[in-house]
Amino acid sequence: MTTRLTTLLTLLFLALAFDAAAQPVRNSFPPEEFAARRAHVFEKIGDGIAILEGTTERPGEQPFRQGNQFYYLTGVSEARAIALLDGRTKETTIFLLPLKALDVDSKYGPGALYPGDDSARTSGVTRVLPREELTAMLAPIAREGRTIYTPFRPEVLGSASSYDTLLLTRLNHDDPWDGRFGREEAFRLKLMTASPKSEIRDLDPIVDELRAIKSEREIAVLREATRIADRGILRAMHAAKPGLYEYQLQAESEYEFKRDGAYGPAYFALVATGKNTWYTHYHYDTAQLAPGDLIQYDYAPDYRNYTSDVTRIFPASGKFTAHQREYYVIYLRLYQAIMGSIQVHESPVTVTQRAVAKMDAIVAAYTFTDPAIKKAVLEFVDTFRGKKGGFLGHAVGMEVHDVYGSYRTLEPGMVFTIEPMLRLPEEHVAVRLEDMLLITPSGYENLSRSVPIEVTDIEKFMAAPLPKDLQ
Repeated sequence: MTTRLTTLLTLLFLALAFDAAAQPVRNSFPPEEFAARRAHVFEKIGDGIAILEGTTERPGEQPFRQGNQFYYLTGVSEARAIALLDGRTKETTIFLLPLKALDVDSKYGPGALYPGDDSARTSGVTRVLPREELTAMLAPIAREGRTIYTPFRPEVLGSASSYDTLLLTRLNHDDPWDGRFGREEAFRLKLMTASPKSEIRDLDPIVDELRAIKSEREIAVLREATRIADRGILRAMHAAKPGLYEYQLQAESEYEFKRDGAYGPAYFALVATGKNTWYTHYHYDTAQLAPGDLIQYDYAPDYRNYTSDVTRIFPASGKFTAHQREYYVIYLRLYQAIMGSIQVHESPVTVTQRAVAKMDAIVAAYTFTDPAIKKAVLEFVDTFRGKKGGFLGHAVGMEVHDVYGSYRTLEPGMVFTIEPMLRLPEEHVAVRLEDMLLITPSGYENLSRSVPIEVTDIEKFMAAPLPKDLQ
């Protein structure tokens, strides 16, 4: 009991020290943040209705995390919540399970929302009603046959992105020994039955459009998520030495994640040493670091329902070999050329096409001693030529591969990473860096710039004592 109490007090102290709400997330933003998002939805749906389901309770002793679309519009972190946004009246109604005294008095303590005026004031919505009253509220909507918007895409609960949940739902449905429908599809069928004259439309594109541009409050959370990610990588980088295992480096980051109030990881740890660096999403995490290995380290937290995504390369022995320097430095210069080509209001293709000219000049001036490296570098640059350009990166937000919305051009408030990969087939190794970039009115800000990326800076950091703020 004493140990448990000490742990709870420690978590409370950390939450206050880092201005981080304890997970599961409650009230990350003030009610007006969510109200502003709903106001945009009201504009888009006109006279229609938007209805969203929150996620279910977790099986067993698992922490609760709300689905991203539901949380984005409501800020409500309660199991089986349902939200109804009325485009005609501009009112929002939340439907919740009834209060269970045992949960408050004995199991979970205070903080949950239940039907009633107090919960409505806390969450900034029009009313919070018992869940069973949804049927009655749907009756006049059904009589009029008003259009209903609801998410079509499977929910994302953390450690995943929309693509992942879509794929899993399709695989389950197509599996002859499974064949289940997704929860969202079942909900749509319920709505069609309850309101047969209504047209059911997809709400996801409307919400995705909003999520593409981050508010100032969202940017502040993403900035903190990236600060935590950076510190996690720094701890792993400093701890690295031959003989350790990949999972031991992961543990260094996870200590930092939890110390700074994160819910957990944003995705499985991509800790790849030696030949494992070849694989883009290697996560077996069991290999032993060997002398002369380079480590590709890609790991970030899920913080207040937002994520980060940062990758660095560092040597297991603390020193790059001459051969490693040759291919790492040329890759780094090409990576920086792409980053330096980013301009606001331009398409990713325009950015990569501009970068090609810079990369050609860098390659022409570089001293290669290994023909295999030069061949791989030339092939790398060629992937960015042509009308389609090359892969620039992906959006980051509530999901590590966030919804794109109107990501046709790079606009202020967008956050994304660049992560091109250079592979050396003869050695079965690869290098891939990744930074969190915030588009600003004048260009971009690198949110992850505090983690060393130059060879000399990496070696200096690994050789020096661990900084006091990381101890």
